[in-house]
Amino acid sequence: MTVSRREFIQWSAAATTLAATGLELSAAPSPRPAAKKILILGGTGFLGPATIEIAQAHGHQVTLFNRGKTRPELFPGVEKLQGDRDPKKGAGLKALEGRSWDAVIDNSGYYPRLVGAAATLLAPHSKHYLYISSISAYREPNPENGTEEAPLATMPDPTLEDMGKGYEYYGALKALCEQAAQQAMPGRTTIIRPGYIVGPDDPSGRFTYWPARFDRGGELAVPGAPTDPVQIIDVRDLAAWLVHLVEQGTMGVFNACGPDRRLAWGSLIEACQKAGKADAKPVWIPAEFLLKQEGVEFPIWAPYLGDTKGFSTWRNDRAIKAGLRFRPTDQTVKDTLAWFKTQEKLEKSRSKLAGPSAEQEAKLITAWREASKPKGR
Repeated sequence: MTVSRREFIQWSAAATTLAATGLELSAAPSPRPAAKKILILGGTGFLGPATIEIAQAHGHQVTLFNRGKTRPELFPGVEKLQGDRDPKKGAGLKALEGRSWDAVIDNSGYYPRLVGAAATLLAPHSKHYLYISSISAYREPNPENGTEEAPLATMPDPTLEDMGKGYEYYGALKALCEQAAQQAMPGRTTIIRPGYIVGPDDPSGRFTYWPARFDRGGELAVPGAPTDPVQIIDVRDLAAWLVHLVEQGTMGVFNACGPDRRLAWGSLIEACQKAGKADAKPVWIPAEFLLKQEGVEFPIWAPYLGDTKGFSTWRNDRAIKAGLRFRPTDQTVKDTLAWFKTQEKLEKSRSKLAGPSAEQEAKLITAWREASKPKGR
């Protein structure tokens, strides 16, 4: 049985509301928060649609501002303002002038000049600015069990509007965007630093690679060790929490990494194995061996050693205290795989997958087996 994306979101809104309030199904419903006017800068990519549907389910009025290029057919009943994040291009931010909103959710800001321009324009007429940053905003190497007070990334030229080769400046630019929002709206900002955002509708193919690969069956390469940590957050849980923060008027800086307790890489792999084909057989390949190989990268996982040892260990106590809740990892895996299968039949599919090719994977497994053979005397 396949489940529609809308059914996924509707289930998410109901489940997260119950989790956030602590109510049982038989309990009397709590009063619905007052309806808010919410502006989303972007809104048609991955996190945006999940946020919009949950906000609508909670009775809020949503407006989108974007260029109208990514999936413009979504949400025909939602007000859409067209323009450009860059005030120097086309109509720029003119569509936002003279308008007011209770809260702004900025999930499309990558350069501080552009975030600062939007936040400055909206500051006199908006009460709350939520900026979606990234765990990459922290300086590398990341500390183990790091908190929101960990040092942020920097770059030689903070005016540079270029991610750099290999996206080397992505994190530093995100940190500068945070500062631009905070300077424009001091005391009225919420900074969200997610790690890997996963789940149905994910166009990156990173997390989706794993349930899809196990569903293909056969022998497959799995990096690292079962005890390595991994952090993910279901897009529906993050979206529901953003709406909750708007409803509560919560300000501050938060790591949005999940789940609520340390997740072992082996547990995630086991969930993918259960959801996939019965004949799928993982071949574990140690990080030390992988680091000596060229051209083979695995999504989501990071070596639990050296400079990346702290990458998947961020603390999320503050976010949980502010209402962030997580669904079971098994459910995210199953739902992602079900969504992926619906995409395979569509002309405009979002089912691109990251990860190694079949040839790379087979070559890696062979190389590992050769290297791990007992040495003759």
